[in-house]
Amino acid sequence: MKIYTKTGDKGETSLFGGKRVSKDDLCVETYGTVDELNSVVGICRTLNPPKKVDQLLYSIQNQLFTLGADLATPLSQKLKQEIPRISKGDIAFLEKSIDDLETTNEPLQAFILPGGSHLAAHLHLARTVCRRAERSVVKLSRKEKIGKHIVVYLNRLSDFLFVLARWMNKNQNIAEIKWNNKR
Repeated sequence: MKIYTKTGDKGETSLFGGKRVSKDDLCVETYGTVDELNSVVGICRTLNPPKKVDQLLYSIQNQLFTLGADLATPLSQKLKQEIPRISKGDIAFLEKSIDDLETTNEPLQAFILPGGSHLAAHLHLARTVCRRAERSVVKLSRKEKIGKHIVVYLNRLSDFLFVLARWMNKNQNIAEIKWNNKR
């Protein structure tokens, strides 16, 4: 099978189930942003995180693929094969992970600037891409019926990425830089 099919040469692509849409369709834009987020998480995994963190990020990458498939498959579409959807279990996984990491983080007393270690800085980047994906999903949800757990999942994921970035800096003895609002 060749990687190029030429079916998108006129600016259209197919959703799961075969429906053709423009490549600038909001649904395509949304799952494209989720794909971008997954790529940033992949970059984070190349920065030699501790094994525990790498395993968490690996799980998240798989969940993001599920989320992309969920978005690319209209709920109204009758399919021959079942498409996995983001679930309450995926949200519970993130919440448990946040709670576990927060046991060692200092209580947040001020806004902090993104940065620190290379890995923490990239986790902050992933968080901002996640927030953009979340905004796009909310916009899409006003136009189309989407999976009921997607918005909540992305909201928790951005929280997880923030908490993990803080945890990584603490783990590497890198001080957080507080926002100086009195410049």
